[in-house]
Amino acid sequence: MQHGSETANRGASSWRSIQHETEIKAALMEDNNNLMSYFYEDAKTLYEVFKRGQRVSGNGPCLGYRKPSRPYQWLKYRQVSDRAEHLGSGLLHRGLKPGSDTLIGVFAQNRPEWIISELACYTYSMVVVPLYDTLGTEALVFIIDQAEISTVICDNQKKAETLLQNREKGQTPVLKTVVVMDTFSSELVDRGTKCGIDVVSLQDMEVNLRSAGACQLNIWSRCSTNGNPKGAMLTHENVVSDASSVFPNSQDVSISFLPLAHMFERTIVYGVGARVGFFQGDIRLLPDDMKTLQPTIFPVVPRLLNRVYDRVQSGAATPFKKWLLNFAVERKYAEVKDGIIRKNSIWDKLLFHRVQESLGGRVRIMVTGAAPISQSVLNFLRAALGCQIFEGYGQTECAAGCTFSLPGDATSGHVGAPLPCNFVKLVDVEEMNYFASNGEGEVCIKGKNVFKGYLKDPEKTAEALDEDGWLHTGDIGKWLPSGVLKIVDRKKNIFKLAQGEYIAPEKIENVYGRSGPVAQVFVHGDSLQSCLVAIVVPDPEVLPGFAKDLGCHGSIEELCKKTEVKKAIISDMTKLGKEAGLKSFEQVKDIYLHPEQFTIENGLLTPTLKAKRAELKTLFQSQIDKLYADIQ
Repeated sequence: MQHGSETANRGASSWRSIQHETEIKAALMEDNNNLMSYFYEDAKTLYEVFKRGQRVSGNGPCLGYRKPSRPYQWLKYRQVSDRAEHLGSGLLHRGLKPGSDTLIGVFAQNRPEWIISELACYTYSMVVVPLYDTLGTEALVFIIDQAEISTVICDNQKKAETLLQNREKGQTPVLKTVVVMDTFSSELVDRGTKCGIDVVSLQDMEVNLRSAGACQLNIWSRCSTNGNPKGAMLTHENVVSDASSVFPNSQDVSISFLPLAHMFERTIVYGVGARVGFFQGDIRLLPDDMKTLQPTIFPVVPRLLNRVYDRVQSGAATPFKKWLLNFAVERKYAEVKDGIIRKNSIWDKLLFHRVQESLGGRVRIMVTGAAPISQSVLNFLRAALGCQIFEGYGQTECAAGCTFSLPGDATSGHVGAPLPCNFVKLVDVEEMNYFASNGEGEVCIKGKNVFKGYLKDPEKTAEALDEDGWLHTGDIGKWLPSGVLKIVDRKKNIFKLAQGEYIAPEKIENVYGRSGPVAQVFVHGDSLQSCLVAIVVPDPEVLPGFAKDLGCHGSIEELCKKTEVKKAIISDMTKLGKEAGLKSFEQVKDIYLHPEQFTIENGLLTPTLKAKRAELKTLFQSQIDKLYADIQ
């Protein structure tokens, strides 16, 4: 199916060359044998991307931050650039050398200093290693040791203490310097001295020592999976070539709350001189940050969009309100399909203005990815929010994205066409009955955005990249007649039931996740059992109303124990499964309702919000055993 991907690629490229012909090399984009490496002539590295933003914005506002109940304060592009240059000079002054062998860890929550630290590395050709704010101690030690990171920049004393504690245990012997963004005690410095680590403030590191720095050659990032994380080595070309899907302008404002190891804002937003405002660090305060910042661009994950959808739906409590809401969505979605995107219709004034204002009232572009989103939710939100919603698909190993929905395409149920920087092909997966001759198979990617391999792990690299340079994603895709890609299954994490049937649990979880009362679901089975069971976390905003219709009342914990509630949720999940075409053996036979969310903090989700399947199985083993015992 190589031809199908090339056709879609050419179509996407032609649209972009027409819209931006003054800045794009048309020949570069029209020749499928010469994939796109960059979008702007003057921005071929991430350092140049930022400097371009500084120029086209006229040194406009760049990074925003706020204190509780206060407006946003802004650092201008020149301020950010100067601080980055000074910090980079400070790193060199302490003996670090420019080059791809110098890896700097950034261990912090989203904030302006994160970006300043990253840009400092780019300015002096060093490599930045994003360390997720929520990494466990074991993973943190593994990364620092494997990557031989001698300097880590962290945000507060608590994280610095974690780094020192590891060293005191005889771990991370390579770590020599910890740079702390916030204020810290003198005791921390003394503690560091005793274990051979210099603890320095970020302010003291930002010395005004200038050095002639070249553009960094590569960037090194991390993708967290079960077990030890893998270090995905990404070059600047990988990342810059991938930034060709959304077209913001210098007047746009984006909000930063997703982990900064994601690359959307770092490649697209800064390159056009737009602004990025950081949330306060507490996801519970995100609505207040949105209202204050009033962003025009909103990168988001489906889980949050599902909560917005559920909140609007739960507000339609009576049959008449439900009818009116559905009618309004139908009318507005008809406009969306005709290319009309607006927030000033009668339906916006009557019904949708509140949810629009809850996001700041100015969002014009939303970008979602990382997990599937249901067609009904996507269509509903395109109508209700009055903005363009794009869906992308990819993974860390291809610099985040390889396909993206096209501007003006209001259809759903797919992840768009290949980006102009890569090819996409499908290959046979015989054991699951997917064949490329039928337009189905494992999604494989080749192009300018595909990573160079995993750091010091040739075995895992060989599993991901074949000898011809194709990245095997582990996802099963299907070409639709329009040339867009639909993700239909998952090759990884599959297992067999006792009767020999293959199960892809993530596909089933994505179907069940569309159920209104379901917030999260973990599907389990193994070769000793003939059926599936699941651990289900109800949506705390939807469950009370759902249970009330059944005549049940009580707290979330109490409702999870009620048989009537469990049966009704199983019924709704089964109904959705049938509608989605799940086979009978793919439907769960029983569930356990768990009142607490799977989170990054409790160790059940990765930093990219993927389920940690091994940890979930271990935690719920007794409940799983009981479910199977009850079935038998």
